[in-house]
Amino acid sequence: MDDSPLFIRPYHDKDLPQLRRITVESFGSVALEQMLEHKFGLWGGRDWKARKADHIDDDVAQCREGCFVAERGGEILGYITTRIDHTNARGRIPNIAVVESARGLGLGRRLIQHALDYMRAQGMKLAQIETMASNAIGQHLYPSCGFEEVARQVHYAMKL
Repeated sequence: MDDSPLFIRPYHDKDLPQLRRITVESFGSVALEQMLEHKFGLWGGRDWKARKADHIDDDVAQCREGCFVAERGGEILGYITTRIDHTNARGRIPNIAVVESARGLGLGRRLIQHALDYMRAQGMKLAQIETMASNAIGQHLYPSCGFEEVARQVHYAMKL
């Protein structure tokens, strides 16, 4: 891996194709979209990868200023997105992903800390993140960053 410094910067529009690619490569078997496709097959002419990548488009549309990119030597190694609810003083992290070659280096933790600092600067009093029960990385990382499990959710679906 490149020895140049790693930094976290604000999202730029030109980052979107890379973030979509990193999303698909990172989520795989822990993506609800893939689980739905596995159970029910393809629908609407789009596969789970396209649907999951669309989540990043939604994050950018909802809170562009709360999207951050980790970069080293011009290469994007990861990202994190946030949503800010000023009315209820709650921030949420809908998506975080790190490329496989940069995993285990503490980058996910750094991205979370950056997002939490942003939320604090926005006046948020509570931060929220969720993960699938099958996501072992999230199950370990999020509590180690100070998040506490509050509830579990069950996803139901049916073909129409």
